[in-house]
Amino acid sequence: MDLLLLIKAAIMGIVEGLTEFLPISSTGHLILAGALLGMDDAKAKVFDIAIQTGAIFAVILVYAERLRKVARELPTHEQARRFVINVGIAFFPAVLLGLLFGKAIKASLFTPTVVATAFIVGGFIILWAERRQNVVRIESVDDMSNWDALKVGLVQCLAMIPGTSRSGATIIGGMFLGLSRKAATEFSFFLAIPTLIGAGAYSLYKERALLAWSDVPMFSVGLLFSFLSAWVCVRWLLRYVSTHSFVPFAWYRIAFGIVVLATAHFGWVHWAD
Repeated sequence: MDLLLLIKAAIMGIVEGLTEFLPISSTGHLILAGALLGMDDAKAKVFDIAIQTGAIFAVILVYAERLRKVARELPTHEQARRFVINVGIAFFPAVLLGLLFGKAIKASLFTPTVVATAFIVGGFIILWAERRQNVVRIESVDDMSNWDALKVGLVQCLAMIPGTSRSGATIIGGMFLGLSRKAATEFSFFLAIPTLIGAGAYSLYKERALLAWSDVPMFSVGLLFSFLSAWVCVRWLLRYVSTHSFVPFAWYRIAFGIVVLATAHFGWVHWAD
């Protein structure tokens, strides 16, 4: 067993867990961390997607009581059925567009310029969202209509542009669409459950020829540390959004976009991979 490889897997898991649910793009951070750690081959890219599942288990744990309640009430309560249907509706656009255009997006958009632009533009959009007068129509996830869910799902598709951030697109997009900060954040968490589990399972199946039983320890460590760091991050973020704005994340995104340009210019990170 390669101890150094397990340490690298743990670091990557921590990076994934801490960035997955913040509006700062976990993918961009995993690419940078992977380049610095020498984990940037084809198998490492499957690893990056697979360990997202660990972060999702953290969301499931934090919302375990809510999810159990929904499961119990699903046969008899309209509110529970609407919640499940809304998550499904929001999930569908990303599945459809991913199957139709996933290869083309990876082939044409994964360039340093696109990644850096997405980081920087996303930062300015967050600043705009926080400074405009938001009219809140929806205080709770339970108040969302099917149309609201579809709009959030369409906004999530913007995250197919590298550097955009899935959570950033859904949270900030939700706020633009009239969701409260708390409702947008929570719906982003719930929407992540089918989105990231589906992406992880699909990636493992598609690239199964790259994997061997000897990879199990590396993947297990990555999943574990992704779960632990995401559990801390999700609990912290729920407290944070109740009294703070996302402005610090906006400035962080702008700075990170500059890092992308610098690392690409000097050849330190191969973003096009």
